[in-house]
Amino acid sequence: MPRISFPSPETMNAEQRAVYDDIVSGPRARLVGPLKAALHNPALADRWQKMGALLRFGTSIPPRHSELVILVAARRWNSQLEWAIHAQAAQAAGLPQTVIDALCACQPPLFADAADAHVYEYARQLQQHGNVDEEVYQRVLGLYGEAGIVELGAILGYYTMVAMTLNVHQIPVPEEYAEPRLQVATQQGRPQLADLPPGQLSPVKEALS
Repeated sequence: MPRISFPSPETMNAEQRAVYDDIVSGPRARLVGPLKAALHNPALADRWQKMGALLRFGTSIPPRHSELVILVAARRWNSQLEWAIHAQAAQAAGLPQTVIDALCACQPPLFADAADAHVYEYARQLQQHGNVDEEVYQRVLGLYGEAGIVELGAILGYYTMVAMTLNVHQIPVPEEYAEPRLQVATQQGRPQLADLPPGQLSPVKEALS
């Protein structure tokens, strides 16, 4: 059960309803996830949804890689709803199911595509260490340039905020999203952040790189 109430169209004030109408008329087409909580502050919700729409739909990063970065945030923070939504989106964007399954299980993903491997390692290191190695930075910079590498960091940061919001308010996963659910390790009754291992590049691709 959620920890807070969620405004519904019938209970929204004028400011909340204006933001709600803007959200459901945009690319999301419905109110879901952290915006249900953010609507308690309509100005925050308005800026939040515009930032989210830009980072998900308006960057130079192709969906395959933006969704990969989002999955890293979702898995690191054990965010069930974020994972449920974006595992489906990542599959639709062409990320191999074997990679998605490995991330779900916190196992080393095997990448057939070197660009996938570089983006994953950039996101993994930034989530777990707060920075990335120079070699990893330069590889992603070579892929996407200065604007793109800034966008990737912004996507990761934004979806970290989303994951934390979903977790702390216990926003439930809608029934239409299927299993598997993320397995969450605990210590003394408290959930622990997931440790994501480095990925591996398939031997054929590694030999050609």
